[in-house]
Amino acid sequence: MAGPTANPFSLVLIALMRGVTDRESDPGLWQSLLGLQARVRDHVAVLGLELILDDAEGYAYLRQRPAPDGESELPRLVARRQLGYHVSLLLALLRKKLVEFDATSSESRLILSRDSIVDMTRVFLPDTTNQARTMERIESHINKIVEMGFLRRLRGKGDQFEVRRILKAFVDAQWLGQLDQRLAEYRTHLLGDDVAEVAHEQN
Repeated sequence: MAGPTANPFSLVLIALMRGVTDRESDPGLWQSLLGLQARVRDHVAVLGLELILDDAEGYAYLRQRPAPDGESELPRLVARRQLGYHVSLLLALLRKKLVEFDATSSESRLILSRDSIVDMTRVFLPDTTNQARTMERIESHINKIVEMGFLRRLRGKGDQFEVRRILKAFVDAQWLGQLDQRLAEYRTHLLGDDVAEVAHEQN
């Protein structure tokens, strides 16, 4: 005899507390979330959180809710992430790639190889004699973005990644409109850092 099934409401809350929930990863859980979203919103509001759900793109996550006027802020449950320039640069490039993909393809999933991610990042880095160090750094940035949930490794294909659509929620249209200026700023900053690093390596 099969044991009792877990409470769908509990499963949905646990998944959201752990991070991003998406339709593709667990269609059953996603359907439970859609049916329970009003209850979820009421429940997490008590904790100072709000549910962000995009049914068209198929993702949901919890975000800290600003305190109402006259009330003090609750302790944060959702930590703010401090991103370095290199990780921010790669997120910007992936977001730009997603916009171009949506404009030119009828497919729903943007799949990129590790080599293509490395190539589009390397354009913004200066030439250096230490190629192994450059590759190591880019690999570490890719791993960080996988950990953050914006890239997903394809099962059985460790060198292939899906760009997850939740990236659109974190890099919005207004930010994207200033992308060229931001990329120029990143390039200036990175060149300064890497020139200093090359000089250090030579000494």
